[in-house]
Amino acid sequence: MFTGIIESLGVVHQLDQEGGNLHISINSAITPALKIDQSVAHNGVCLTVVSISGDTYTVTAIEETLQKTNLGELQVGDKINLERAMILGSRLDGHIVQGHVDQTGKCIAVVEKDGSWFFTFEYGTAHNNVTIEKGSITIDGVSLTVVNSGKNTFSVAIIPYTYEHTRFNTYKVGSAVNLEFDVIGKYVARLMHL
Repeated sequence: MFTGIIESLGVVHQLDQEGGNLHISINSAITPALKIDQSVAHNGVCLTVVSISGDTYTVTAIEETLQKTNLGELQVGDKINLERAMILGSRLDGHIVQGHVDQTGKCIAVVEKDGSWFFTFEYGTAHNNVTIEKGSITIDGVSLTVVNSGKNTFSVAIIPYTYEHTRFNTYKVGSAVNLEFDVIGKYVARLMHL
C-alpha cells in the first residue's frame, strides 16, 4: 500500500532482458534504506527488490507488467518516480494507492499557467475506468486530484514542487504514463457493468 507521495527520483542504471522478464537496476538516494524482498513503487508499479549493490538496487518486471505499464519503454538514464510502502500507523498524506496499474494513458496537452501546469491525459475505454472531478488518480505513482474530467480524458494541476521533484517535468504531448484509478471508483464501475 502506498500514498502516492513520491519519495525520491531514481535513475535507470541498467536494463537486462531475461526471457519475458526485465531486470531494472536503479540508482537512488533511498537505496541504503532498502532491503531485499521490500516493495517499492516504480512509476506507480509495485515491484520487489531482488538485489542491492551500493547505491543501486534491482527489481524484476514480468511480461504482464511490461504489457500493462510504461516500464517496458524505460531507457538507461531515464528518471523514475519512487515511493517505499507506507508505514501502518503513519499519516496518510496522499490517497490510497495499491501500486497496481490499471492501464496506460497518453499526455495530450501541457499548459503552463501562472507558475503551475495543467496536464491533460487520455486513456482507452476497454477497461471501463472512469474519473470524476475532485476524485483521485495516480499517474506514474503520483497521487493527484482530477480537476477536469471528460469522456476518457482528465486533467490535473501540478504545483511547482511536484513538477520539480517528479517525472512531470519530463512529460510532453505523447508521453505514455501509468494510471491507477481510484479504488472506490473501480468497484462502482464494476458493479455498474455486472
